[in-house]
Amino acid sequence: MKQGNTPLWEFVDVSKAYPGVLANDKVCISLLEGSIHGLLGENGCGKSTLIKTLSGVQQPDSGKIYYKGKASQISSPQDARDKGIATVFQEFSIVPTLSVAENIFLGNMPVTRLGVIDWTTVQSRAAAVLAEMEVDIDPEAITGNLSVGEQQLVEIAKAVAMDARMIILDEPTAALGEEEIEQLHGLLRTMRSKGTSILYVSHRLDEVERIVDEVTIMRSGRVVRASGETEINVTEIVSAMVGEDISEHYPKEHNATEEVVLAVQGLKTKNGVTDATFDLHRGEVLGLGGVLGSGRTEIARALFGVDRLTAGQVHLNGQLLTVRNEMDAIKAGLALVPENRKYDGLFFNFRASGNITAASLDEISRLGVLDLGSESEGTKRLIRELEISLQAEQKTVNFLSGGNQQKIVIARWLFSDAEVLIFDEPTQGIDIGAKIAVYRLINALTRAGKSILLISSDHDELLAMSDRIAVVQHGSVTRVVPASELNHDDLVRASAATAEHPATEEIQ
Repeated sequence: MKQGNTPLWEFVDVSKAYPGVLANDKVCISLLEGSIHGLLGENGCGKSTLIKTLSGVQQPDSGKIYYKGKASQISSPQDARDKGIATVFQEFSIVPTLSVAENIFLGNMPVTRLGVIDWTTVQSRAAAVLAEMEVDIDPEAITGNLSVGEQQLVEIAKAVAMDARMIILDEPTAALGEEEIEQLHGLLRTMRSKGTSILYVSHRLDEVERIVDEVTIMRSGRVVRASGETEINVTEIVSAMVGEDISEHYPKEHNATEEVVLAVQGLKTKNGVTDATFDLHRGEVLGLGGVLGSGRTEIARALFGVDRLTAGQVHLNGQLLTVRNEMDAIKAGLALVPENRKYDGLFFNFRASGNITAASLDEISRLGVLDLGSESEGTKRLIRELEISLQAEQKTVNFLSGGNQQKIVIARWLFSDAEVLIFDEPTQGIDIGAKIAVYRLINALTRAGKSILLISSDHDELLAMSDRIAVVQHGSVTRVVPASELNHDDLVRASAATAEHPATEEIQ
């Protein structure tokens, strides 16, 4: 519910340039009170620059900024906070060893007249903030012991505690499951009803369609569509972001055969896998559906040798597979694109070539010495085929976009010629253009006879890109269902079912 026609904050013809790059080019955006405003665009479109300007991290080169209709400026991050602007970045700023209450008031602790921290006030005010948000989190709980979704709510509680009237959320659901997303959206709707202005930045377009009131879409530093001229639906958003009509958001090909490539029977580990049994066919995409913590990633870790099996068997092409560690898995033809590419998937101080060949050094070595010519030839071919930025040949991967980084991780396993690829959240945190590129790559892989195990918290993605879905609960595969027989609600109920109300009864 919008509180009035005068924007809380308004940018008019704001521009910002870096050496050789016009990051924001006469950007106009109006942020209303009591409104959730979506800021969308591919990586490199200028969203981050705009966020930094609004949060006081940098100053615009030209243009005007207005606060409630009056000319203003945001001179520093502290000035932004003083003006009621809070930014919740994708990378959490919490201290995991501190309590929830301590994190909420970190850097702004209430003190007594003697100048010491008033712990009674810290606890009572933290409890009041969480109650205002209608969030059931213990203020005394250690923040590092909370789920990712609860940690996200603590980040937002920090903004509420400072009486922020304008909250910037940068990829707030990138690491959340469906239930946690719904909880977050419920909170945002409550905050909106109380007059808070929310700038919502996300690559998950289906959820944007559900939650935002207005939208601004950027491309190449400019606003290409804005509120009042943009339909808030995925098709219109994608076309505006990419600059061309995209007929299919999920361009799925069905290449599955009847041949069983991977047969998993009774898999168990000490780290959350209790009974995983399923088959993966040649050319198939088998989705693992389940809520966060259901055991999907743990199944992937067990197959790839990260966690040791305590029971069960795995057969690859009819032969018993013994995987004691990751190297055994790689030699057998298995690959893992991990959920967290930053910590588990990339060497950030290497260029693309070193990252792509990391799992196949024997293939490009002669008498124990790397053949740099062979490495260069093979990696350049993959960079061209996957349309990875040519900067990847010269720059270390930390300078590349999330989409390019993800494609480099995938290129590693194409270089190794893996037969079974496990994709754990392959499109998390990347823009729509990069997502579609990943989907088309999945099609190309299955067309070539590769088999894919797909883990995704995006239920629309999972349903659209899978041939079948294995429902995972408490580390156990409870049912394997053709994706065409499920819808979004079925998957939510099935993956969240309890032992007393099993999934098999709920998705008949």
